[in-house]
Amino acid sequence: MQKKIQTVQTLLDALPFIKDFRDEIFVIKYGGSAQIDTKLKEKFAKDILLMYLVGIKPVIVHGGGKRITSILDRLNIPTKFIDGQRVTTPEVMEIVEMVLSGDINKEIVSLLNNHGAKAIGISGKDAHFITAKPKDFEKFGYTGVIEKIDPSVVFNLLEENFVPVIAPIAASDELSHPGYNINADLCASKVAGALKAKKVIFLTDTPGVLDKEGNLISSLNEEKIEKLKKDQTISGGMIPKVDACIEAIERGVEKAHIIDGRVEHSILLEIFTSAGIGTQIVK
Repeated sequence: MQKKIQTVQTLLDALPFIKDFRDEIFVIKYGGSAQIDTKLKEKFAKDILLMYLVGIKPVIVHGGGKRITSILDRLNIPTKFIDGQRVTTPEVMEIVEMVLSGDINKEIVSLLNNHGAKAIGISGKDAHFITAKPKDFEKFGYTGVIEKIDPSVVFNLLEENFVPVIAPIAASDELSHPGYNINADLCASKVAGALKAKKVIFLTDTPGVLDKEGNLISSLNEEKIEKLKKDQTISGGMIPKVDACIEAIERGVEKAHIIDGRVEHSILLEIFTSAGIGTQIVK
């Protein structure tokens, strides 16, 4: 009986958050182990379904860098990185689009649909939803920087009760252009800003932003982040994630969250409990 009462108490604790978040848009950047581990995939799908059923409007932006690299290696197509970003040659761009739009996107859509959510996959090329320009064509090739997002495409899907699943491929205004490969973190922050989302949540393979002793920092703002970058507490792959969070906040998103996707139901723990489990970035 005690266990049943505890279950009810957990539901009651989540009730204020469910009320506050109803009809709000949450953008979730789906990547890391949560996107690879079979068990974590199932937990992720159930988290999204629960959000969907209680009236939250989830929008998924996914990456797929590891699978792209694996297929490029199998096909003996050389790939290299500069400053952590992939150089996207025409041959690489073809594989990037095949993997992101054709393989991973459809896998996520199928996973969500099988669990009862009404998901639909799109990329930035669909209805020219996302358009971009080269980051530095001589250096990075078809790696792009987002210029414009048309939020009406996603709003229309949300209106029809779809869960949009977005592959980070952007269109170009040029005819017969292969499109642009976009960093998934930056794509998620731009999409969240364009949709005026309540939250943007980044699933990572770390507990969040850590201090020099390895302890979780539960809350940050832009000023604190700049200090931590200067003393190299925040470094490496965490820099683009916190930068994406700051950009989202500056574009009107209320809160950004960096959480550990390796923890089962990490999304629900972050948004439906007072303590949360990751780092939140606020204005």
